[in-house]
Amino acid sequence: MIGKISAFSFAILLFVTAQISTAATYTVDHAHSQVHFKVAHLMISTVRGEFSDYTATVEADPETKVVESVKATIKIASIDTRNKKRDDHLRSPDFFDAANHPEMTFVSTRVVGKGDDIVVYGELTIRGNTKVVELQGRFIGEVKDPWGNYKAGFEATGKINRQDFGLSWNKALETGGLVVGDEIEIGLEIEAAKAK
Repeated sequence: MIGKISAFSFAILLFVTAQISTAATYTVDHAHSQVHFKVAHLMISTVRGEFSDYTATVEADPETKVVESVKATIKIASIDTRNKKRDDHLRSPDFFDAANHPEMTFVSTRVVGKGDDIVVYGELTIRGNTKVVELQGRFIGEVKDPWGNYKAGFEATGKINRQDFGLSWNKALETGGLVVGDEIEIGLEIEAAKAK
């Protein structure tokens, strides 16, 4: 009986050991990453912008290319659409209200898939409003750079409706339609360093 119990315990230990994740923690490398967006303007063109000040960590397994979790914080004041007047307006209470809501955050709640076919579900908070959003992404892989550091590449895209987050300013056009579109396309190209 003791032998059977010991064998059973050993089998359970092997199973648990096999399930232990080999995930690593990666932190974003700003010099080689981009967080950007685009939105329709006057219904005839597109305005593009980016955020330059942000932090993000990704828990991922480089062997299986499985992403386990994602957390990010973006400073609203770092918005840049290549037009100071427009950027100031975006920081104002008409849009992000950066003075009262200086950051937007994203925390993943579930990740499905691996490699080139990953869907990250998470809570996005902008201007105090939190909604669950979906990002389509991929874990490109991990490499060792010439200085002995391990780097990983990630990409993701998604769409949100700005009205869901209280970014409701707009003006009607005489010819019909509105100045700013509601749908925002998000793009992320991330190079991240593995924690040592």
